[in-house]
Amino acid sequence: MAVDAAREEKALHAVTNRLVERYVEVHTTEQVEAVVGAAKRRFDGHAVREFVPILVERMARRELEPDDAKADPEQADTELTTAIPLADNSNSARSHLFDTLDLSVLRRRSVLLGAGAIVTVVAIAAFAVVREPDPAPVAPAAAPLTTVRGVVGSEKVAYFEDPRVAEVLARNGIRVEVDPAGSRQIATSVDLAGYDFAFPSSAAAAERIQRGRGVSAKYTPFSSPMAIATFAPIVDLLTAAGIVTPGAAPVFDAEKFLALAERGVQWDQLDGNTVYPVRKNVLVGTTDPRTSNSAAMYLAVTAYVANDNTIVRGATAEAHALSRVSRLFTRQGYTENTSDGPFKEYLAAGMGPTPMVWIYESQYVAAAVSNQLKPGMVLMYPSPTVLSQHTVIPLNDGGDRLGKLLATDPDLQRLAADHGFRPNDPALFTKVAADHRVPVNPTLIDVVDPPDYDTLEHLLDGVARAYN
Repeated sequence: MAVDAAREEKALHAVTNRLVERYVEVHTTEQVEAVVGAAKRRFDGHAVREFVPILVERMARRELEPDDAKADPEQADTELTTAIPLADNSNSARSHLFDTLDLSVLRRRSVLLGAGAIVTVVAIAAFAVVREPDPAPVAPAAAPLTTVRGVVGSEKVAYFEDPRVAEVLARNGIRVEVDPAGSRQIATSVDLAGYDFAFPSSAAAAERIQRGRGVSAKYTPFSSPMAIATFAPIVDLLTAAGIVTPGAAPVFDAEKFLALAERGVQWDQLDGNTVYPVRKNVLVGTTDPRTSNSAAMYLAVTAYVANDNTIVRGATAEAHALSRVSRLFTRQGYTENTSDGPFKEYLAAGMGPTPMVWIYESQYVAAAVSNQLKPGMVLMYPSPTVLSQHTVIPLNDGGDRLGKLLATDPDLQRLAADHGFRPNDPALFTKVAADHRVPVNPTLIDVVDPPDYDTLEHLLDGVARAYN
């Protein structure tokens, strides 16, 4: 009968103890245990188990001291014979394990065991001409990973939770832990003392962190234009109202929309509206501009339009823009702190609560990749739009190492595209969109720069006062 599991584990425990004692000066206990464990896994699924401890020990010795067996094979094999006695010498039992046995070891083992084991030698000799090569060398025990902690915009949490991303980072000796927060929260109210990096979703928020922490380094591994998640009936309705230009990727005219919103037009007042006849203002749903970067990007676009399609500069321009755009926020009612919440509601609840949601393009593409979109959902691009530059601010050496990897490692860049972001190589994003049939605009032209850091802060503060 085959050796039972309890005896095998006892024998492997003895093997581990011997190897720990033997190599105590060159390997830690944890390293030895890892090598033994990896060797044992190579025999998972074999029906015959009696030789497993012997072979595990031989493979582990080769890994821990590659020249050991070559230097004195007789001594090594003599030590191996103490591992476990044979329990079944039948030819049929042996045939299941031939692809992993070392012929020279078993020949010497049969002599030591006497006449009862002669059949083993005969069986091995008959099979030797066709036996498989020895298993590949066991990989050395992995070095401990350095944990790097960061606070990130919520739209990037799924990226860091992706096992493929974790695997690439682990190959580079890093394990990442993240906490989500609104980008403006990261820049203004999150205590960064316990973090190794901050990863907001805009250059403005990143600049504020740099100023506050006295950090000059930054990395921008990927970006995402702002977009609007909506539904086909809404596109048709706004096309009839002259606000949307239809197409594979419809275009939303921000200037025409602002003029309509300033008049306080409600959905049920639009001509021919039979698809969404509700008594609510025609608005684009956003997050809270006091905490979230995505809403700050919406403010940047609408303030540009309100300022006669010019970047806002100076107190007079700020006051004028705020007088036109503040109600785009205050008329919404409750808004969430991060972009994750509104987009999840869009995916789950349909157009009833909010027929248009201001999002990162990456959120929509990532949802398409993971088959979360429903028929009738549409990605619409505002004109103009603005790019959200996802920026890593390293707060120590660990954060700096991570920032460099995110920006330069080809696998991490490819995986960023899988999550809907536009990495430094635009072809990666274009391929993902094409593979998943997402109608994106790969070469956006009508893109404006947000106002400078101080101006955007003044505008955000002005909107915050309007809530009161």
